[in-house]
Amino acid sequence: MNTLSTNHKHEDHSSDYEGLANLIYMMQALAFFLGGIPFIIAVILGYFNQHHVKGTWLESHYTWQINTFWVALALVIIGTLTLPYLIGFVVLIGATIWVIHRIAYGWITLNRSKEVTAISKFPLI
Repeated sequence: MNTLSTNHKHEDHSSDYEGLANLIYMMQALAFFLGGIPFIIAVILGYFNQHHVKGTWLESHYTWQINTFWVALALVIIGTLTLPYLIGFVVLIGATIWVIHRIAYGWITLNRSKEVTAISKFPLI
């Protein structure tokens, strides 16, 4: 009986972190409408909870979400700095499309209870 209760608690624990991963994707999406603050809160939540999902299928999502933040931040900085040269507009539009892709792909994969595949862990895909 003790084994069953331990397994049940582990499942509940896992679903909590699955729910948190959903919340992080939602916060990343809301950042387009509410400014960058939800994106910053999302990455902080990801970092603080990443160790809880180490070795599970959810680990790939937390890594995916954190990488999305850092690459997006770098692209926004590069795009902003290059705005006077007009290439910045292209970089910012590309960054927006890339981030939307990352959020959508990750969120859909999470809702299918699958990890982000190895090929898509490359931060620019």
